[in-house]
Amino acid sequence: MLKIGIVANEPSGDLLGAGVMREIRSRHPDARFEGVGGPLMMAQGCHSLYAMERLSVMGLVEVLKHLPELLSIRKQLRNHFLLDPPDVFIGIDAPDFNLGLETVLKKAGIPTVHYVSPTVWAWRPGRVKKIRAAVDLMLSIFPFESEFLERHRVPVRYVGHPLADEIPLENDRAAARTALGVADRPHVVALLPGSRVGEVESLSATFIQAALRLIERYPDVHFLVPLINRRTRTAFEAILNREAPDLPVTLVDGQARAAMIAADVVLTASGTATLEALLLKRAMVVAYRLNPLTYWIVKRFNLVRIPYVAMANLLADEALAPEFIQGAATPEALAEALSELLESPERVNAIQQRYAELHRTLQQDSSRKAAEAVLSLIGHNGSPG
Repeated sequence: MLKIGIVANEPSGDLLGAGVMREIRSRHPDARFEGVGGPLMMAQGCHSLYAMERLSVMGLVEVLKHLPELLSIRKQLRNHFLLDPPDVFIGIDAPDFNLGLETVLKKAGIPTVHYVSPTVWAWRPGRVKKIRAAVDLMLSIFPFESEFLERHRVPVRYVGHPLADEIPLENDRAAARTALGVADRPHVVALLPGSRVGEVESLSATFIQAALRLIERYPDVHFLVPLINRRTRTAFEAILNREAPDLPVTLVDGQARAAMIAADVVLTASGTATLEALLLKRAMVVAYRLNPLTYWIVKRFNLVRIPYVAMANLLADEALAPEFIQGAATPEALAEALSELLESPERVNAIQQRYAELHRTLQQDSSRKAAEAVLSLIGHNGSPG
């Protein structure tokens, strides 16, 4: 029986893990998976030793607050896998957590795979030495990552992004509007303030105030706000009731993709949502705020060395999506950027065409390629056994 250790720490990693698990299981139906995963991975049969949410911490300051618990969980996972070694260990994203675990397991002779390259091309490039020591194989989801890693002698395979496989090249805006009850609205804007409660609390008031300003120009605009779970919905509703209880808005449980499809333009927090908006061919405006101390540290020590924060812009290598970070993310600036998109159909069309090109580049049947790469590493070559 094939035994696989696997650890993910957030919804995007849960999606990646579920895809590769499904493909491995199609070749090895009796494969056993254990580690840390979310609902998608558990639906594929992952025995999660800890709740994934306990690892889902972002930002330098935020990580410090939870460091004792994170270190304790990692130590217990390390001991578990050393006592009962898997045939291969797959760490999904979460490099500060997983690379340390992978280093120990690799030294113990357990083959290690890291799925999603750490952003060494963006910040802390010295980590590439740690990566070489930690992984037997890196699975990269973006083409520019492979080039960087190959130059630094890290074994890597570009597998594409599963969202690009999952999302069709074309989508039906009219059907989405009908399904969400906004078919009669001439203008629809999707607001995505984040998937974590902290993000929602940080950005929602600004997004709502931007929406109020947009209504001054477009009195018939309607807003869709998809919220990932009850906690984020409760947090958003409290802010909405305080800031603009009469805002013409529809709150949607989940269904972020449907909300973006239904929208003319999207206002989103930076994160996986910008990639989804790209794949859905939706022009977007991006905003983000870090903890003030985290932001100061990043700026003071020049830790980030990329021209854009939104993955959509990094892939396009140009600022197709206007970005507003930290203090620049004001209601006035966001409303103005959204207005410019609503008033420029030619610009929006050009953005959509470029996003379609990028979508095709990312379509690689990624979960299959990732599974085959893992199985090849340990000599199973994708054949049932």
